[in-house]
Amino acid sequence: MRRKRKPLLKMIVFISIFILFCLLLYVIFSQSAKDRATSLVDDFYQYEKSGNFGGSWILFHPLMKKKFSQDDYIQMRAHVFMQDFGVKTFSYKVGKAKHLKSWRFSNGSPKLKNVYQVPITQTFKSTFGKFTIHQDVYVAENKDKWTILWSYEK
Repeated sequence: MRRKRKPLLKMIVFISIFILFCLLLYVIFSQSAKDRATSLVDDFYQYEKSGNFGGSWILFHPLMKKKFSQDDYIQMRAHVFMQDFGVKTFSYKVGKAKHLKSWRFSNGSPKLKNVYQVPITQTFKSTFGKFTIHQDVYVAENKDKWTILWSYEK
């Protein structure tokens, strides 16, 4: 009798450890959609902060890319912040993402489903003093890829 219990007990312990290991891997490597949205916004503003406006443009949703060509975006961002305001860099804070069942980019655009609204606060030290911009950034999935949008709804 004793011999039969040990292999059964060993198997139960092994299976339990295996299940716990699988759960641990799942927790470590799975990231919620909300976390991915927040992470994407952080990536976007890291590019912006380093002056890599081409890198941040790549993260835009196709609706944003229609609004700005990559060359125009790079030129406008650099011109407005770096030349007009005399800003070399900025600090930013990414807020807590909020899930929206649907959201519209602009009047007349189609509603996007499962969008995340992420508040961002940018603080600039410029020729004209310190100023802060508060903006909501929207993150939507497009062809299995998370992308950035701003609101142009009136």
